[in-house]
Order: sequence, then C-alpha cells, then structure tokens
Amino acid sequence: MNYTYKKIWLIAFPVMMSILIEQLINITDALFLGHVGDVELGASALAGIWFLAIYMLGFGFSLGLQVVIARRNGEQRYSETGKTFFQGFSFLLSLAVVLCLLSQILSPVLLKHLIASGDVYNAVICYLDGRIWGLFFSFPFLALRSFLVGITQTKALNMAAFTAVLVNIPMNWLLIFGFGMGISGAAIASSLAELCSLIVLTTYVFRHINRHLYGLHWSMDMTVLKEIFSISVWSMLQFFMSVAIWFLFFLAIERLGEMELAVSNIVRSVSALFSVIVNALSGVTSSLVSNLIGAGEKKNVFPLCRRIIRLGYAAGVPLIVLALLFHQSIIGAYTENPAIVQAAWLPFAVMLLNYFFALPGYVYLNAVTGTGATRTVFIFQVTTTIAYLFCLWGLSHWNVPLAAYWAVEYLYVILLGMQAIIYLKYKQ
Repeated sequence: MNYTYKKIWLIAFPVMMSILIEQLINITDALFLGHVGDVELGASALAGIWFLAIYMLGFGFSLGLQVVIARRNGEQRYSETGKTFFQGFSFLLSLAVVLCLLSQILSPVLLKHLIASGDVYNAVICYLDGRIWGLFFSFPFLALRSFLVGITQTKALNMAAFTAVLVNIPMNWLLIFGFGMGISGAAIASSLAELCSLIVLTTYVFRHINRHLYGLHWSMDMTVLKEIFSISVWSMLQFFMSVAIWFLFFLAIERLGEMELAVSNIVRSVSALFSVIVNALSGVTSSLVSNLIGAGEKKNVFPLCRRIIRLGYAAGVPLIVLALLFHQSIIGAYTENPAIVQAAWLPFAVMLLNYFFALPGYVYLNAVTGTGATRTVFIFQVTTTIAYLFCLWGLSHWNVPLAAYWAVEYLYVILLGMQAIIYLKYKQ
C-alpha cells in the first residue's frame, strides 16, 4: 500500500472536519459565554472537560472499533467490516444509556467536593444537565465515523462537520441570549448540533455505501464484540485518563482564582483548533498502520509516520504564526476584560509552541495503537500521567505564573512520543 502525501491528506482532512465538530462546539460555547460573565466562561471549561472525559469512554471504544474494521479492510474481508460496525454501534448506544444515568446521579455529588467556588459549581451543573444527553447522538456518530475511516471513505465527514457548525452557532445565540437561558442554552445547542450531524452521516451511509459489499446488515455476534472490546478497553481507559488529567489541571487552576480559570479556558479553547489537526492525523495513523499490518507491510510503518508528521507541520505551522501575530484579536474575541486579555498572552504562546512536540508524540503513540497493542499504549499513558501529576503537584507549592502550568504539557507529549518510538523500534 502506497500512502502518498496526497492520499493521506484526502483521508485525514474529512476526519479533521469531523473532530472539529466537538471542538467547535466547545469553542462556540466559550465565545458566547465569555460575553455572559467570567464565572460562566470558567465554568464552561470545567463542565466541558468533565463531559469530554465521559465522552472519551465512547471515543476510546470507537478507536478500537476503527482498528478492527481497518484490519478487516486491509485483509480485503469487506463483508466483515459491516458486521464489526454493528457490534460496535450496539455497544456504544448501550454505553450512552448507562453513562447518562450515572452522570445524572453521580456528577452533582462528585463535583460538589471538587469545585471550590459555589457559583462555578452551580453553573457547571446547569451545563451538564443539558449537555449529557448529547451522548445519545455523539456515540452513534462515533460508530459511523469509525466505519468510514476504517474503510478509508471519509468524504461525508465534511458534510457532517459543516452541518454541526451551521446549527450550533445560531442556536447558541438564540438560546443563550434570545431566550435568556445562559449556560444551559449553550449545552442544549451543542446537543442539537450533534443530532443534526448524526442525521447527515446516517443518510450518507444509507445512500452511498454499498451495503451488500460491506455486509451492512444488522446482526449480533458476541465473539466479534469480545474481540473489539479486548482492543478497545485499553483505549477507553487511555482516553478517559487523558481528559481526566485535563480536569485535574483545571481544578488546580480554579484554586488560583476565577480570572486564571477564565484565561485557561480561552487558551484551551484556541488550543482545540490545533488539537484537531493533531488528533485527526494521529487517528488516521492508527487506521493506516492497521491497514498496512493487515496487508503484511510492517516495514512501512515508520516512513508512513514521518510523512504524516511532515504533513502536520505543513498544515499547523502557518496557523501558529498567524495566531502569534494576531493574539490580541483572538483572545479579545472571547472577552471584553482587558486584564484577561493581558494575562492570557504568555500561556497562549506556550500552548501554541507545544504543537511541535504534540504532533510527533501522538502520531507515534497512535501508530502503536494501530498495531493492536492498546494495553501497551495505556501503560505509556499511566507512566506519563504519574510524571505529569507530580510536576503539577510540585508547581502548586510554588508561586509560579500560569504559563508554567501550561509548560508541563511539553513533558507530557514528549514522554508519550519517546515511549512509543522505542516500542515501535524494538518491540513490534
């Protein structure tokens, strides 16, 4: 299999657009809520990451599902791809029911003990009450995306992403300001956007995918589900942990003050645009590596990774330069508070430059995932998390600027990448 730069980009770009759905929802929420108040802006960060941690359980499963589908596609067992998809779809829908119920019961209790500010806590719960039901739309969407990425037919993801943006922006304005619903309106608008993107993707699959060729007929096979779960369980834990770390990071920032929390939400919101590129390219890496292994071409894994990294730098570096040049306008779009605009500059720059380390780190990590060694990836995540939390704990005992907390991200992605490269060279 010859994956040229053009072919990688044609596969990766629609995936990038689909990932952009979730990130643009968070960015839009932050942009609108920043003009409601600093408490709402900061609360949307904590609530968004709490929701994202729950969402990542489904995302982690979908990544394992994608690996299995891609392996079947690489082996040219096309009818097995649809059968595998339906096992994953059924599981994700069931998981959405369980997680929604658990969140309604446990989130208020847990967050009450974790969030110091009463105002921030109340705003977080208001957001989650409307947002958590979006799992019923986002989890089936993840199953469909895994199928399309696994068979390398990703064009429809562009349409789904565009639809979500068209729905989310006007609905945010209407519900937050038009109906005066505040942070609850942002949550409901986000869930509605996910519903519309799911409808678009479902319609595309029914109209344009050869259901006979790919075996798209409803069936249940516990053996296949067990195989998917044996790979996915480690991805689920890995991605849940990766976002849980973000939540702990923002809890540490929340204790610095409401302004620092608001600043960090702005920085995180902008960083989401760059993480879209990183996550899309690294996610495609796992699928393409899985296809290579299915075709018996292990020797091409490192050349593929290097091409993807170069492509990522070509796409991301111009955006970093523009963001640095126009940082005041970008930060100012979130808030009218000049103190927040000034305080955000240094953490903003630190976050942007982390892209140079995050891209190769996650590409190589997802190459390991593509080999099926998801348990190994989880172990890498655990060891890196311990080092990361130890550094955060150390910083909390010193009077350091906010940018120092953001610099710990460098350590995180470098450690992940180093472990992944060593594994691919000597253990694969």
